[in-house]
Amino acid sequence: MANFFTDNEDILDFFQHMDIRRLVELRERRYAEARHCDYAPESYEDAIDSYRRVLELVGDLAANFIEPRAAEVDAEGAQLRDGKVHYAAGTREALDQLARADLMGFTLPRRYGGLNLPVLLYTMAVEMVSRADASLMNLFGLQDIAETINQFATEEIKDHYLPKFCSGEVTGAMALTEPGAGSDLTNVQLRATPGENDDTWRLDGVKRFITNGCAEVLLVLARSEPGSAGARGLSLFVCDGDETVKVRRIEDKLGIHGSPTCELQFNHTPARLIGKRRRGLSTYVMSLMNGARVAIAAQAVGIAQAALSEALDYAASREQFGQPVRNFPAVRQMLGEMHMKVETSRLLAYETAVAVGMHDNIERLNETGELEEFPGGAELKSQRRTYNRLAAALTPLVKYYATETCNEVCYNAIQVLGGSGYMRDYDVERHYRDARITTIYEGTTQIQHATAVGHVTSGFFEERFGQLHREFADAPAQMLHELHEARRYLGEAVEFVKEQDDDFRNLNSGRLCECAALIYSGYLLLGPAMRSEHKMALAENYFADTLATVRLRRDQVLRGDRTYLDRMQSLLDYQ
Repeated sequence: MANFFTDNEDILDFFQHMDIRRLVELRERRYAEARHCDYAPESYEDAIDSYRRVLELVGDLAANFIEPRAAEVDAEGAQLRDGKVHYAAGTREALDQLARADLMGFTLPRRYGGLNLPVLLYTMAVEMVSRADASLMNLFGLQDIAETINQFATEEIKDHYLPKFCSGEVTGAMALTEPGAGSDLTNVQLRATPGENDDTWRLDGVKRFITNGCAEVLLVLARSEPGSAGARGLSLFVCDGDETVKVRRIEDKLGIHGSPTCELQFNHTPARLIGKRRRGLSTYVMSLMNGARVAIAAQAVGIAQAALSEALDYAASREQFGQPVRNFPAVRQMLGEMHMKVETSRLLAYETAVAVGMHDNIERLNETGELEEFPGGAELKSQRRTYNRLAAALTPLVKYYATETCNEVCYNAIQVLGGSGYMRDYDVERHYRDARITTIYEGTTQIQHATAVGHVTSGFFEERFGQLHREFADAPAQMLHELHEARRYLGEAVEFVKEQDDDFRNLNSGRLCECAALIYSGYLLLGPAMRSEHKMALAENYFADTLATVRLRRDQVLRGDRTYLDRMQSLLDYQ
C-alpha cells in the first residue's frame, strides 16, 4: 500500500538524519511524563520511534483514505443549506478518520488528550495531508487555534475547550478579516462589549473570508475599547459557533473547494477574553498567524509534491516519438528543477519548524522556572533572543518562498502533462487551482517580503549564513565558494539599499528576500547532497542557478531604478 511518509525518500532522508535531541528534551521536559502516562516517551530513542509511527499513520491515511476522495471533495465542495454549512462527504469521512486515529491534538498536552508532538512533526503531517487534499489541511491544519488557547487562555478555558479539540469533537476558526480590514487588521471594527459579569463579553459585527467559519469554536479579534483606533484597542476572544453566529454566505472560490470560506454575522455573541485586553493583535494574533504561516508553507510543499509526483508518473508513462517524454532533455530539466524546488521548500519549512519549536519550548519553560533545572539551562536561557530572532526571520521567509515555489511547480507540472494537464481527468489542474491561494491568505507574498526584509538588511541572515558555513565546512569546496560569492552579492545589494529611502527598500524587498531564501536553502541542501549522488547532481545545478540569480538580483538593485516610485502615477494614468 502507498504511504506518503515511507514512499517519500526526501522526507525519510530528513527524518533519518535529523538531530533534534535538544528540542525533544525540552518538549518532553526530560521525559518526566513517562512516569504517569503510558504513551509518553521514556527517552530520545523512544520519542523518535513514536514519531515515526505517528508519521507512518498519517502517511497511510493520507495516501489511502484522504487522497482517493479528494477529487470528489473538490467536485462536491462545501455547501450552505438552510443556514448551515455542510462539508463534502469525503471531508466528513476524513475528519472522522483523523479523529479516530487521535491525530486532532497533535501539539497539545497529553493531559487534554493530545500527543504533545513538536511543531516539526506537525509540519511534516500537514505536508502529507495537504499532498492528499489541500482543502482538508485547512481543517486539520487549524490546530494552531487550539494551541493559541493553550498558550494564552486561563486554565478554565483550556479545560473546557482543549479536550474537545483533541477528541475531534470540535474544529476551530480564526475570525480576523473584515470587509474593511483585510491585511490591515489594525482597522478591525467588530465590537466587543462587556456582558453581565467580568467574565462574559458580547460580540457584534461582520467577519469575512473566514476559513472554516462554520467551526464550533472561534477565535475572534474585536475592538474592546470604545472610541479607540489602531491595534491598542483590539482584544482576542473565544466563542462558540452557536445560533448567534450566522453564516451569511460561503465564497465560490477558484480552489480548495472542500474548505468553506465564510462570511459571518455576530449577533451579541457570548465570548470570553483570551489573555489581557488590548493585546489581541500585537501579541496573540501575531503568534497565531506566525503558526498559521508555517502551516501554509507546509501546505504549499504538500501541494507541490503532489503536482511533482503526478508529473513524474506521467512523464515516465507517456510516450511521444517512440519514447517516454521524460527522456527529452527539456522535460528532464523541468522535472529536475521542480524536484529541487520542492526539496528546498521542504528543508526551509522544516528548518523553520525546528526554530519555532526551540523558541516556543524555551519560552514556556522559562516562564515556569523549569529552564534553570535543565542541563545547560543557563546557555539555553542566553539563546532565547537568538531563537526568537531566527523564528521571526524564517517564518515570513518560508511562507513567501514555499508558496511562490508551489505555484511555479504546479504551473510547470501542467506543462509536463501538456493538454492532458489542462483537463480534469488529471489531478494536476486541481493542484494548480489549490496552489493559488497559498500566496494570499495568512499574509500575501508582499507582506511577507515587508516583514522579512528587515532581517536581511539588519545583517541577521548574514550572521546565520556564517554559522551554517562553519557547520558544513566538510561540504564540497566549490559549493561553499559559490555560496560565499552569493552572500557577497547579497551584501552589496543590502549596503546599497540601506543608503536609499524606505520606498526604495520596499520596492526591492522581494529581490533581497529571494536572495536570502536561495542562499539559506543552498546551505540546507548541502546535507542531503553529501549523502546522495542523486541529490549531489541536483545540488550542483542548484548552486549554478542560485549564484546566477543572486548576481542578477544584485545588479537589478544596484541599478537604482526608481521608475515605479517616481513615475508611477504617469504609468497608471497611461493604462
